[in-house]
Amino acid sequence: MKNKAIPEAVINFSYFLEDTPLGPLGLHFSVRGLAALTFAGEAAATAPASPPAAVVPWIEISKQGLADYFRGRAGDFSSLPLDLQGTPFQLRVWQELRKIPWGRTISYKELAARAGSPQGCRAVGQANGANPIPLIIPCHRVINANGGLGGFSSGLHRKRWLLEHEKRS
Repeated sequence: MKNKAIPEAVINFSYFLEDTPLGPLGLHFSVRGLAALTFAGEAAATAPASPPAAVVPWIEISKQGLADYFRGRAGDFSSLPLDLQGTPFQLRVWQELRKIPWGRTISYKELAARAGSPQGCRAVGQANGANPIPLIIPCHRVINANGGLGGFSSGLHRKRWLLEHEKRS
């Protein structure tokens, strides 16, 4: 995510992982779960010393899953509640993205068909770009039908790194 503005009313607590291969990551939680993951870059801020009690297990699940991911194993985020805010179409696309296995890619066209809109390649691309939780909802695994990378809201250099990382592992 390109450090899109996150509505303050939605975010209850933010936690920053400072040291990842892709730089600092921001984990932004609402009272219902993880609402956003951002590539924080230089904008990483120090979170308050103690998170709300309800958020502590979510932080731990996120940290462990991301640590596994960066060690070359598919992270387990199945018990992490997500607070996804989007249109019904975006929610369908994001649900389908979660089904793409580690190290595999599919085309925008295939994703559109899986989401119930076979002619909706552009709409799928827009839903991918609006994905608030990259990595955990693996929008980087969607590529052009010709094998080209397509786009990535967090930068093509990150998409390339993520795909190569998964391929190596």
